[in-house]
Amino acid sequence: MDKGKMDENEWGYHGEGNKSLVVAHAQRCVVLRFLKFPPNRKKTSEEIFQHLQNIVDFGKNVMREFLGENYVHCGEVVQLPLDFVKQLCLKVQSERPESRCDKDLDTLSGYALCLPNLARLQTYHFAEHRPILCVEIKPKCGFIPFSSDVTHEMKHKVCRYCMHQHLKVATGKWKQISKYCPLDLYSGNKQRMYFALKSLLREAQNNLKIFKNGELIYGCKDARSPAADWSELAHHLKPFFFPSNGLASGPHCTRAVIRELVRVITRVLLSGSDKGRAGALRLGPGSRGPCVCEASPFGKSLRHQGKSSLERSGLPKGCLLYKTLQVQMLDLLDIEGLYPLYRRVEQYLEEFPEQRKTLQIDGPYDEAFYQKLLDLSTEDDGTVGFALTKADCGCLAEVKSQVPEF
Repeated sequence: MDKGKMDENEWGYHGEGNKSLVVAHAQRCVVLRFLKFPPNRKKTSEEIFQHLQNIVDFGKNVMREFLGENYVHCGEVVQLPLDFVKQLCLKVQSERPESRCDKDLDTLSGYALCLPNLARLQTYHFAEHRPILCVEIKPKCGFIPFSSDVTHEMKHKVCRYCMHQHLKVATGKWKQISKYCPLDLYSGNKQRMYFALKSLLREAQNNLKIFKNGELIYGCKDARSPAADWSELAHHLKPFFFPSNGLASGPHCTRAVIRELVRVITRVLLSGSDKGRAGALRLGPGSRGPCVCEASPFGKSLRHQGKSSLERSGLPKGCLLYKTLQVQMLDLLDIEGLYPLYRRVEQYLEEFPEQRKTLQIDGPYDEAFYQKLLDLSTEDDGTVGFALTKADCGCLAEVKSQVPEF
């Protein structure tokens, strides 16, 4: 990337979350990730750089160890001309969802994270002659808390995602409750996985996006966007999944195309080719807590079909969903157990602020930090070290709610 010849017209809005905004280059397969902050909160250029460098180090030294080389792209921190960043900010502002505009793009530091654009391909010769399809899934937490610190009985029966669905509909963020439940996707049972993926496709919210040649063709662009049209999606997908029944259009064709898409996604999620080191955690899916969320409509669907029990399948140990779930299950205490430990660390740092560096609060995220995360003990010895380790594990488990694009 020639940072001296940056043209904002060559970049377009790609998407954003709570803490960052991403733009994609029109020709090259790269994206830039900028940090976002509330209007009244400013950070120095040095703080921005260190924040982004910590993200890179965390990917290299922690997430690659857990998930494997093939599944983690760390990127690099780049410094860009300030004029380019300011003009780019003005260019993409009109494309941003209104619900995300409560925070501003960082235009003062000039720092951004440069990453490969996984919604496009650049290394395959057929890429120029055939459309490239990319599916992005944010599966959310795949287990029900098993910690003895949980005081609300409902949390032992219903997963966090399904509880949040009721909250988000009640507060007006989404129009209707999704039938998707993460426990169905993580079950390894193909019937449950099919149900989960079809539910995601019916009510994508911000948990599923589909790109074609780098352009978003399916998924909500805004919290108030209506559910996308399956027939329109099927039109885009027919070059990939032309129905075996030979129908070129109509509802039967649409259902056949969607069914093939779901089968392919399931096959990809259950496959694995990268070893990683997540197996060292010895936290297999289904090893703790219930395997079914009581709020999931799947159980009701089975009863409607006259079936009384679920087939237990489990996830293959080499697949990405298995590794993701293992990392999520580093959270042994739930937020009810973690928050008092967080407060212990917070109060300690208020008294001894110089200890932030010693305790690696702000990095470096190196091999020593990774080794701390492998400590699965739950016996509280009353120390700040124990509290910090568990807080780190809880934060890491929260981070792993998104499956990389494929």
